[in-house]
Amino acid sequence: MKALIYKAKGATALEDRPKPEIIDPTDAIVKVTRTTICGTDLHIVKGDVPTCEPGRILGHEGVGVVDAVGPAVTAFKPGDHVLISCVSACGKCVYCRKLMYSHCVHGGWILGNTIDGTQAEYVRTPHADMSLYPIPEGADEEALVMLSDILPTGFECGVLNGKVDPGDVVAIVGAGPVGLAALLTARLYSPAEIIMIDLDDNRLEVAKTFGATSAVNSSDGKAFEAVMALTGGRGVDAAIEAVGIPPTFELCQRIIAPGGTIANIGVHGTKVDLHLESLWDRNITIATRLVDTVTIPMLFKTVGAGTIDPQRLITHRFTLDQIADAYDTFGRAAETKALKVIIST
Repeated sequence: MKALIYKAKGATALEDRPKPEIIDPTDAIVKVTRTTICGTDLHIVKGDVPTCEPGRILGHEGVGVVDAVGPAVTAFKPGDHVLISCVSACGKCVYCRKLMYSHCVHGGWILGNTIDGTQAEYVRTPHADMSLYPIPEGADEEALVMLSDILPTGFECGVLNGKVDPGDVVAIVGAGPVGLAALLTARLYSPAEIIMIDLDDNRLEVAKTFGATSAVNSSDGKAFEAVMALTGGRGVDAAIEAVGIPPTFELCQRIIAPGGTIANIGVHGTKVDLHLESLWDRNITIATRLVDTVTIPMLFKTVGAGTIDPQRLITHRFTLDQIADAYDTFGRAAETKALKVIIST
């Protein structure tokens, strides 16, 4: 089968690999029909994720058709149309019992990280009964790829951790794909205002079409002043950090109102200063999280009802043979205006 291999820092290659086989009785083999690229994949290729070693098949998102199942799999059979969760969950360990699937002691984020992933014609999915979801007949495959990771990430790590309530003023710092996913799902809770902050005017314009009430370009270094002007000097009830660099997290600390919540989505590779000298008396909550994908069933229903349209996040389409071009396009998003890319196998 064809698969994208992480070769070394800065290098990938589309190669022929053996079709995966059942290893554990709880495994399923899925024929991947559509997958995508995540910002985390770019971090891997840059050498920022040491748990992913050269030789690994990349990717942790996708939909497909079950090709084979292990003897302990009871919820799926060959021919079933399924969504592949980016997080594998055994359902039995202490963290799974707490619905913290991302910290499953036998799984977690392993696809495309510590085991071979979904940017291939076939993938082995451990703990299939807990880590696959049936796709209803007639559902939009491309839209559902967004439910593997990005939509539950924006929702769980941003909106739920940010405690967004009706009437709140919300700021989302970072209008990339995950920030826009947070925007789409924040609207489920009817906040009064959603302020989108980014350096890219194109993404800010997209955010407005997704429902942002205000857009702030932070390239002039005056985002704090702009947010204060928009909120009458009070600040925001929820500040969602969706970039993962020190300046954006520090901005969240400056714009949060008393009693507010800072919800971190971004992957931080360097230290960030926590300004307790300014926050110690302001009743602030700071929340961190790795996506658990526990909201996938709910999001399935919301997407099926047409309340959320994740298809709007998709800007480019490629075949597996064109995956090098897909990475190049996704990696140069400021130039290509890419949000999410779909790769058909």
